[in-house]
Amino acid sequence: MLNANCPECDADITLDPSAEVGEIIVCPDCGVDLEIISLNPVKIDLAPMEQEDWGE
Repeated sequence: MLNANCPECDADITLDPSAEVGEIIVCPDCGVDLEIISLNPVKIDLAPMEQEDWGE
């Protein structure tokens, strides 16, 4: 199992063995969106906010 800690609330998060770099996951404790940055070593960070596309 792959384990990491939420950078927002420090909750312990267990990643699925099929998790991939770039995947967006949700912290089960605080609900923040997280992005998997690396799997070896396991590193997660806050997911970038989606930008609105106003057709500019």
